[in-house]
Amino acid sequence: MKRRGLLKLGLAGLAVTALPRSVSAQIEGTVRLIVPFSPGGATDVVGRLWADRMRSVLGTVVVENRGGGGGVIGATEVARSLPDGHTFLMGNTSTQIILPVAMTPPPYDPLKDFSSIYILCMAPNSIVVHESVPVHTLQELIAYAKANPGKLSYGSAGTGTITNLTGELFKQLIGAPDIVHIPYKGSAPGVIDLASGHIPMMTPNVGGPLLAFHRAGKIRILAITWTKRIKAAPDIPTAIEAGLPGMVAANLNGVFAPAGLQKSLVGEIAKATRAAMNDTSFVQPMIDSGFEPLTDSGPDEATQMVREEIARWTPVIKATGFRME
Repeated sequence: MKRRGLLKLGLAGLAVTALPRSVSAQIEGTVRLIVPFSPGGATDVVGRLWADRMRSVLGTVVVENRGGGGGVIGATEVARSLPDGHTFLMGNTSTQIILPVAMTPPPYDPLKDFSSIYILCMAPNSIVVHESVPVHTLQELIAYAKANPGKLSYGSAGTGTITNLTGELFKQLIGAPDIVHIPYKGSAPGVIDLASGHIPMMTPNVGGPLLAFHRAGKIRILAITWTKRIKAAPDIPTAIEAGLPGMVAANLNGVFAPAGLQKSLVGEIAKATRAAMNDTSFVQPMIDSGFEPLTDSGPDEATQMVREEIARWTPVIKATGFRME
């Protein structure tokens, strides 16, 4: 990319800033954004939004889906790539938190092998029941689970996913270890089974289909597992508000690069991303899908979030006994 690199983000009144020539020289040619999951998923959607907006900064940006192994294939490829500004990762909680803790040996170190650039958004999870379950609040569900040991089960998007860990955290916090886990191959089939009454409970990410079933009365979203109510459903309380402190679980989606990427480039990309995150037209599709955009992230904040999430989820992962080879 020659003398491109203008921060042209469509914001009214936003000053247009040129990238330093030393930075733009590093990113001549095609830039790859590796999405370590199949097309159409939440991380893929966020990645494509970011790639489209960053073309005004990075030039030609191509999204490449490298699905497989719960995200480990694509993430490992980026971790082992040259830090030359041509390869980036749209990572999430699975790639940056769960896999490095659960795999033996770890495929990479999420703090040492990546340069964290920006956490774009969080995808909060939820605690949901089918309409036939005789509870209408989170506290009623807790009482029901304790009064009916071994009779309650919950669905997740798969063993070792953040939705699985959400369910396990819920079990730990309320002291109900006998709630049975039912793993699905993704959230979508689980949500369909939940709405059909085949499973009584689920801990999925909040998204359009889930909210539609909730509003139609087929399921009840009892609580959102985030620190505050989400923009897509401000009428639904958080688990903390509902009386369960510590019940916070969400899937982060962020931009990462191979470790060693020049700090000036990291800073410019973070700056451009932050500007985009303050553009309503850019973040509205995320909000409509149940995401909570982060308007104040950056390299330091992203690194700190990854560090804190690793510390928070490691004991939960170890308690479940989940391991990947």
